[in-house]
Amino acid sequence: MLTGLIGGMIFLVLLIIALAIAGFAFWIWMIIDCAKRDFKQDNEKVVWIIVVVILGAIGAAIYYFAVKLQDKNKAKKK
Repeated sequence: MLTGLIGGMIFLVLLIIALAIAGFAFWIWMIIDCAKRDFKQDNEKVVWIIVVVILGAIGAAIYYFAVKLQDKNKAKKK
């Protein structure tokens, strides 16, 4: 019984580490995408970079849904 508990705890720790690494990679990916993207105004880029950097993975998710997905949807409609 004790080995099952230890095994479960090890799995949980490894899962948390994997999610943290994935979140960090997603955060970096969104920062790079924001820096390379051509916005209509230059200050939009600065604001989005600040939002993504300060809010971390949550800011990256907001950027992804607000900017990146809308851009993909516009490309599909054309």
